[in-house]
Amino acid sequence: MRNLVYTYTLITILFSASTLADNKTVKVIESNEVEWGHLNPLRGELSPGAANLWGNRAEDSATGMLVRFNNGFQSPPHIHNISYRGIVIEGQLHNDDPKAEKMWLPTGSFWTQPAGQNHITAANSETNLIYLEIDSGPYLVKPSSEKFDNGEHPINLHIDNLVWMEHKQLGFIDAEGVRTAFVWGEPSKLSGSMLKIPSGFKGAIKTEASEFRSVIITGVVNYSDGEQNKTTLNAGSYIESSGLNTHVIENKSNKEAIIYLRTDGPYRVY
Repeated sequence: MRNLVYTYTLITILFSASTLADNKTVKVIESNEVEWGHLNPLRGELSPGAANLWGNRAEDSATGMLVRFNNGFQSPPHIHNISYRGIVIEGQLHNDDPKAEKMWLPTGSFWTQPAGQNHITAANSETNLIYLEIDSGPYLVKPSSEKFDNGEHPINLHIDNLVWMEHKQLGFIDAEGVRTAFVWGEPSKLSGSMLKIPSGFKGAIKTEASEFRSVIITGVVNYSDGEQNKTTLNAGSYIESSGLNTHVIENKSNKEAIIYLRTDGPYRVY
């Protein structure tokens, strides 16, 4: 009887979005659909490529973007007018003080760069791709001579040092094998976390957050918004929603997938 009740509840959740169409807002961008430009237009072809997933990095706006680097890229020392967060999607990245020894961060690693702090960024693989996020804009590159201390401290977090919690430790995950790691903010407020989705998983993420943004960091997942819209999302793909929504996720591959979530409200994984 208990299993029957649970099954009925899950079915209700999966179809609740279609009965509340007026509150449903979903946007999906596949990785091959993004429109690329230059991260620093003043450097032209010497600049890393950049593509906004949400927001607009050239305006006073929170923004999430993809940034890609050529193999062997190393920026000159510089600062930014605003702080940012970075997550490695592919390749190896280094971001630190110009005099620091290289510490290469692989796929799934996370770092923060405080505004005003002098630093360099370098890449060390044939293909190098990151997700970069700012809470306000515009995103500008400025010379080291304008450096300042905004009181923040940088973080360089190798994926091996992320603290993953299992479903038994968390009240909002009811799915065997799914794990999460919090990387910034407070879970009850605007915050960022990583979801590790095991091979063979089929379930859903339910959210009522006014801001729910997710980026596939590694792996391949089949995605549906709970209705008839289905697609396959590779690393670098993006899902956004607002209001009551159910995101159906299936990992048919033989490798785990990692999804980054930025949300201002709770979510549940079934």
